[in-house]
Amino acid sequence: MDQRLSAPRRFANGLAFVLSCLLACWAGAEPPHIEDERYTIGELLHEEDFADSPERWRPELEEGGAVEVSGGMLHIDVPRGATIWFTEKLEAPVMIVYEVTVVDEGGPNDRVSDLNCFWMATDARNPDDLFAVERSGAFSDYDELICYYVGYGGHTNTRNRFRRYIGEAGDRPLLPEHDFQDEDGFITENERMQVTLTAFNGVAQYFMDGEKLFEYEDGAPLTEGYFAFRTVNNHKRIHNFRVYRLELVDE
Repeated sequence: MDQRLSAPRRFANGLAFVLSCLLACWAGAEPPHIEDERYTIGELLHEEDFADSPERWRPELEEGGAVEVSGGMLHIDVPRGATIWFTEKLEAPVMIVYEVTVVDEGGPNDRVSDLNCFWMATDARNPDDLFAVERSGAFSDYDELICYYVGYGGHTNTRNRFRRYIGEAGDRPLLPEHDFQDEDGFITENERMQVTLTAFNGVAQYFMDGEKLFEYEDGAPLTEGYFAFRTVNNHKRIHNFRVYRLELVDE
């Protein structure tokens, strides 16, 4: 599968997603339209409409910045590295869905890049308690996670990468087939996009606006762990965060 979306396809997907968002404003957020014969989308486990204080979110910031809730959104506006953890542990089979806008309105951190995330994460330094480990927000401080990771629109919006972290400092494995470059960029600034992540039966998936970009069959599956937004020198707005149980289809 070609992992890069063409400009016409990005436009069509973006238009379709804008229309779906308008409908969601009337009907409430709906499960994503993901087609996979191996599962169906089941029970809604967690939902975050960001109407109150961000009690279920824990930021780790390299040099400060703002992580706050207002207007039904989680606002992230940071000058350096930032990881914002969802503090509920997740168990596979699971699907994580959220909508995000990368802001480019002339602000000091309005850099179109690094729409990144970790999921099914534990920390090798304390596998039983992710939050017992002090992390600085600098990217290298996360090498010792055991998790799945996607860097979407990294390197100033020119690169998409999937990694399966193995918990060793200085080692972030990257397979050539999981490293894509496009000088025309991947993120469309100031446009709401939908990210969908899964973990089930030793498979991890990443979708953007319903288009599957990465699928990884893990020989040592990650069956539980935590999710986090990850970025650096960036300004974004998060909407409609949801976690669903996946119902696996018997073969």
